[in-house]
Amino acid sequence: MKHRQSLFGVSLDPLTMDETVQRCLDAVQRGEQIEIGMVNAAKLVNMRRDPRLAAAVAGCDLVLADGQAVVWAGRVLGVRLPERVAGIDLFMRLLAAAETAGIPVYLLGARQDVLDLMLGRIAERFPALRVAGSRNGYFEDSEQGGIADAVASSGARMLFLGMTSPKKEIFTAGYGKRTGSHVVHGVGGSFDILAGITKRAPLVWQRMGLEWFYRTLQEPRRLGKRYLTTNAAFLLMTVRELIRRTPSTPPSGSANRSH
Repeated sequence: MKHRQSLFGVSLDPLTMDETVQRCLDAVQRGEQIEIGMVNAAKLVNMRRDPRLAAAVAGCDLVLADGQAVVWAGRVLGVRLPERVAGIDLFMRLLAAAETAGIPVYLLGARQDVLDLMLGRIAERFPALRVAGSRNGYFEDSEQGGIADAVASSGARMLFLGMTSPKKEIFTAGYGKRTGSHVVHGVGGSFDILAGITKRAPLVWQRMGLEWFYRTLQEPRRLGKRYLTTNAAFLLMTVRELIRRTPSTPPSGSANRSH
């Protein structure tokens, strides 16, 4: 097992996509439980402002670099993260693996119309996938326990949460184990992308770390200010951490001079 790496005080698992998928399949086979936390630049910034979010992510069994900026910051700061493990890509890989292995899944999140669209797309793409159940992501905190019990009753072994932060992290922390699912993965806006409501950035934009900018172009009023402020804060965090880690050396020839 690879040792976790610490970045901005957050412990990250330095896994590749293939290693993550295998870890999840092993958990299902062994009857173990894995709660997955994903972090990008915005979430690392928000974790400093929101102790509940920070605690929920820290309590996950796997914490992965979802954003390219996180991988780059790790390189600058000497923290080795092999690659970005994007939440939506992991979602698709796990759906494909679940179809092949006959693993039942549960899909929780999004508006009901979006969820219905996504279920239709999934049925076309993964015709043999066993969908044990689904529910939209609009519910009160008081309903969380009942929803977790419904997931457990469905027999699902993988649970995917198509909800925003910090709602999905807090649900995972509070009720992940109660769902009985061996893999709990918060996939954020992936339901919207699969449903065709939101377009994902082209691959070249993803590799350049500009997926956030592509999203901003689609929803400038809603996302523009948010991404600009969080990205600026993340850059500042990285610079401060770099300064903190850089040892200061006295000027040459300045030590112990006597005349």
